[in-house]
Amino acid sequence: MSLAELRSDPAAVGEALPARPAAPGSPRALPVLLPAADAVALTAAVAAAGAAVWSGVLYALVVLAVLAAEGQHRVRICLRVGDQLPRLVLAAAAPAVLLPWAPLWLGCAGAGAVVAGRAVVCAGLRAAHRRGLLVEPALIVGAGPLGRRIARALREHPEFGLVPVGFLDDRPDRTVPVLGPPERLAEVVARHRVSRVLLCESDADLVGIVRAARPLHADVCAVPRLHELGAAVPQAHLDEVWGVPLVPLRRLNSGRAAAVAKRAFDVPLAAVLLVLLSPLLLGLALAVRLGGGAAFFRQLRVTGRGRRTEVVKLRTLARGAEQGWSVAARDTSALGRWLRGTHFDELPQLVHVLRGRMALVGPRPERPCYAERFARELPRYADRHRVRGGMTGWAQVHGLHGDTSIPDRAEFDNRYVEIWSPWLDVVVVARTAAVVLAAAMGGGRR
Repeated sequence: MSLAELRSDPAAVGEALPARPAAPGSPRALPVLLPAADAVALTAAVAAAGAAVWSGVLYALVVLAVLAAEGQHRVRICLRVGDQLPRLVLAAAAPAVLLPWAPLWLGCAGAGAVVAGRAVVCAGLRAAHRRGLLVEPALIVGAGPLGRRIARALREHPEFGLVPVGFLDDRPDRTVPVLGPPERLAEVVARHRVSRVLLCESDADLVGIVRAARPLHADVCAVPRLHELGAAVPQAHLDEVWGVPLVPLRRLNSGRAAAVAKRAFDVPLAAVLLVLLSPLLLGLALAVRLGGGAAFFRQLRVTGRGRRTEVVKLRTLARGAEQGWSVAARDTSALGRWLRGTHFDELPQLVHVLRGRMALVGPRPERPCYAERFARELPRYADRHRVRGGMTGWAQVHGLHGDTSIPDRAEFDNRYVEIWSPWLDVVVVARTAAVVLAAAMGGGRR
């Protein structure tokens, strides 16, 4: 079935797209289109401004990095350059102001070149979409009035470059092509090679379903509730289909690039901390050993989906006491209570971070028996295992450790996974250091 037939026949929307390898003009070329266009525009600007080669190259690299960090290299559905104009100008002009060796006119030339390049690319994409080129298969979750409105808009306005393959909905409807319930999202995305998923419903069950489908690398956008009202979110970060706003879901926290960035943060910092704190760690281990019993405590913990690690901590329990969900004061020595209050008992886990078994920041590892129980009893508790467990975490810096609310801890852990960035890890480590120092100076009360 041709793309023209899919657009013109509403009943044909549910037909599967033919499985074929990506061609040179296929949508798989889209992710590199905007970075390449920006690089060409910045090169032209550097040459026109007559800047030195080294300063021009550095300026261009900084601008490209800022645009990437701002999410401005994502190909939008609505190819309206005016929505992106303020952020494009700021990203291109600010580095020339902040870098002392970059001439100011280079920033002006760069901003003009980037905006002009984007205008040309967007105009070319709209023209290509109207001719059935560089189009993407889209899946609509929700066959209600809003989902049907978006499907109709995509068929009537080919310049958006999306061809709907069908709907996912719990309510079968013969008037529209429903491919199955939302639970089949991952399966349908893979089978139809869907590159855009539009969420037109806000059912709470969709959270786990979408999280399970994230490894498939489909671009997911959600229609916000009360979408008829204006939002305080900058227009450059939104998308749109014929007047209906869409909120793109972040992809920074998934994929190999994120894993590499996280390890690049963990390994050097853990190594430095281990070297600097090794005298303290050895002294504390000796003090625990002289108090009687082993210096270290080992326990199996869940450190990720399908991963278990024997976590090592300095022993804080008195001889003969057993580790339970909570620890009574009578089961710990004065040194043990101080170690737990200052969190210095966690220092041996720096070795686990270096070995790749844990991260510096992430959901705190839990014992397997508790992890299995909470996964059965609490919705989306198991989602926190999407990333490697950490020595500290977003929940811990908000006081959620020890005998505190498990639902709240799971909520904060999952929130961390969703909003993760390298800067967030820096914030968590800094806040953890502040808490530890305050506890050490205050006598280690916890």
